[in-house]
Amino acid sequence: MTTNRRWTPTIAPLAAALALAAGCGAPEPAGPEPAAVAIEAELATVERAEAASRVELFGTVRAQRTAAVAARVMAMVTAVRVRTGEAVREGQLLLEIDPQAAQGQLSQARGALAQAQAALALAERNYERFTALAASAAASELELDMARMQYDQARGAVEQAAGAVAAASSVAADSQVVAPFAGRVARRMVDVGDLAAPGRPLVMLESVDGRRLAVEVPERVMAAAGLAVGDPVEARIDSRPDLGTIAGTVAEVTPGADPGTHSFAVEVALPAAAVAAGSSGRAWLAVDRREVVAVPRRALLRQGGLVLVVVRGGDGRAASRVVTLGDALADDRVEVLSGLAGGETVALDLAVVPPAGARLEAAPPRAEATP
Repeated sequence: MTTNRRWTPTIAPLAAALALAAGCGAPEPAGPEPAAVAIEAELATVERAEAASRVELFGTVRAQRTAAVAARVMAMVTAVRVRTGEAVREGQLLLEIDPQAAQGQLSQARGALAQAQAALALAERNYERFTALAASAAASELELDMARMQYDQARGAVEQAAGAVAAASSVAADSQVVAPFAGRVARRMVDVGDLAAPGRPLVMLESVDGRRLAVEVPERVMAAAGLAVGDPVEARIDSRPDLGTIAGTVAEVTPGADPGTHSFAVEVALPAAAVAAGSSGRAWLAVDRREVVAVPRRALLRQGGLVLVVVRGGDGRAASRVVTLGDALADDRVEVLSGLAGGETVALDLAVVPPAGARLEAAPPRAEATP
């Protein structure tokens, strides 16, 4: 027996279900975008400018005047009157040396002078006597010439003995060693009982005012910089960052290079810089000109160890950029080695980096303060 089955059409209900599902998942119409944050700031243009290429040199600070005070006699040191670091005035007593040896030499010189003066008096009387005898033809010309020669010799001996007395007196005065100029005792090199000898330094003295930075300039840098006395040089002291950049002046330049190091010794005067002698420092010499990208220092922001600037794009929106800095430039600007190409507009005096996409608007001109 054959059974006939009839299929009920299901296309319409399926289509209705699909339409309903499609209606439930359809996106709603997009609303207006939220307004971007607007920030007002003073704006500046990044410039390309010419700057000098600089060479950094390291050196040591020294006093403008230094002296290794010594004595001209060989004798024992009997007293030391100063301490290391003590300020002294010109002519102040530094130390004393046993004066006995110098006094003995002075006594000998004075005795020789007395003998020479007695011989001169006798020679003078003999010369006068022979002059009178020669006038009456009682003495020959030869006898008169001999008397004149003896007189001249005695007079020269007196002058020689007087010079010896002056020299011995000067040496005897060295038993008291005094400061040649006002300054500070940098180092005391002897104690009581030590033997002082001619040429042996006893006290190192340095001036209080005036400091110089001594640097060695390679001959290649010297030729490029054309350094001369009176030229300005920027310097910094490593242990005194509070002094900032010091405007120094070239005070001395050796006329030739050292044959061993092939460098010139240059001293840069540091005016009004209270720096201890022996401190390390550095100086910068300009050698040629180059084109650089310059940005105002007021545009720099530091965040997370990075240096950033906020750039205003063509659509007026702010974007931060990481930059690498170079040398400091004039007018409180800084060289940018990477991150900017020149011509960009940057914001100044921002406290923090603004949100991404914020609108950056130029601040109105500041009103000048009225007196």
